[in-house]
Amino acid sequence: MANHVSSEKRARQTEVRRLRNRANMSAMKTTVKKVLEAVQKKDFSNIDALLRDAQSVIAKTRQKGSIHKNNMARRISRLNAFVNKARNAQ
Repeated sequence: MANHVSSEKRARQTEVRRLRNRANMSAMKTTVKKVLEAVQKKDFSNIDALLRDAQSVIAKTRQKGSIHKNNMARRISRLNAFVNKARNAQ
């Protein structure tokens, strides 16, 4: 447990940030999961909108500082590659 005023404040800040990051990550994972499910169901009619939303949420998660910029780039790249591969396979 924290013994100093400054360390108590730091503990409070850390907890708030942890919860905020957790919510951001959860939202990001949910949107990515929607895209993956649409590809699995071969529902290519609305996949462009889902992919655009997922890219936006991933970028916003980066903007809020929950993930590193290379992590954002890798996630978006892999998601695009997955969708493009599924489109070409049909």
